[in-house]
Amino acid sequence: MSRFLISAILAIANILFSGTALSQSESGAEQLRQFVRNSKTAEGDFIQQQLRAPKANEPQDKGLKVVRQTQGHFVFQRPGRFIWDTQKPYEQKLVADGKQLILWDKDLNQATLRPAGQALASTPAAILFGETSLEQHFDLVEGEERLGMKWVSLIPKRDPGAKNKNDLPYTKVSIGMANGLPKALELTDGLGSVVLVALDKIQLNVNLPANRFTFTPPSGAEVLRLN
Repeated sequence: MSRFLISAILAIANILFSGTALSQSESGAEQLRQFVRNSKTAEGDFIQQQLRAPKANEPQDKGLKVVRQTQGHFVFQRPGRFIWDTQKPYEQKLVADGKQLILWDKDLNQATLRPAGQALASTPAAILFGETSLEQHFDLVEGEERLGMKWVSLIPKRDPGAKNKNDLPYTKVSIGMANGLPKALELTDGLGSVVLVALDKIQLNVNLPANRFTFTPPSGAEVLRLN
């Protein structure tokens, strides 16, 4: 799994918490604020597509090309815990247990572990899984209404003292809100690659067992620990 796709998943993780659904008459930004403020846990299904712009030798009038599509199930719990379980066309699982981030690849029989703080620090997940206000770190810019959703752009606020003005691996994050729920995301990097995610069957504030985010690699699996 590429760094961009992992970062995209972490960014997606940021908004999957909600309380009571809001009226669609609310602005997209207000729906997102309420969603983050009232959320505790959530789970549901996802379909994720990675797209790219056509190359010079390809037709230019057919828009972005789908180069990868996956689907699976997600579970989240504030703060800092989630499972992004890819089930098709291959089995791969990304687990954050609050202390570390684990990438499990069934085909490789390999688990890669890294500290959660380092892995999440440069993504919106660090803010939205935590206790701080969303708007302490991002400006919410109201976008267009399309496909039955009200879109909101998340613009990272700049720290004048920071050496790197933007640590995020993507240049644009847009969230499609409908009836108080995030229904779609668009993540764009500086090279024009786009990750689109559709969310479905979202269950809010579900009761989760204490060991829901515990993952132990199978016996005999290769375990890589990254600092």
